[in-house]
Amino acid sequence: MSVLRYGVGGLGIALIGIGAWRVAAQADPVGVVVWLAGAVVLHDGIIAPLVLAVGLLLVGRAERGVLRGALIVAGSLTLVTLPLLVRPGAPPNPSALPLPYGRNLVIVLGVVAAVAAAAILVRRWRVRPPRGSDDD
Repeated sequence: MSVLRYGVGGLGIALIGIGAWRVAAQADPVGVVVWLAGAVVLHDGIIAPLVLAVGLLLVGRAERGVLRGALIVAGSLTLVTLPLLVRPGAPPNPSALPLPYGRNLVIVLGVVAAVAAAAILVRRWRVRPPRGSDDD
């Protein structure tokens, strides 16, 4: 087991070295390091605490699976689209942003919310006892 551990550790150190070498080879290595530090702060300071808070709010809810799935899909869509939306200036390729991605993201997130709400309503409807049952 220790041979495997040392091998994986050595591979990790080698990959860190390759990453540092590639950052140093950039035209603006300080900008890359600042961007990476910002990503760590954004993740550890904002995104992770929000995910944990939402997880605490969902504990014990019957619909938590549907809600978690909808939040994962919405978060993934936002993370994929956000770099295109916040990039300053015109895109280098005019065909990169031919559509209004901000509006389209809002529409797709609305569809995700509607599908999640429909799934929750269907689950509640299936679990509800039938009306008019004579349990007197």
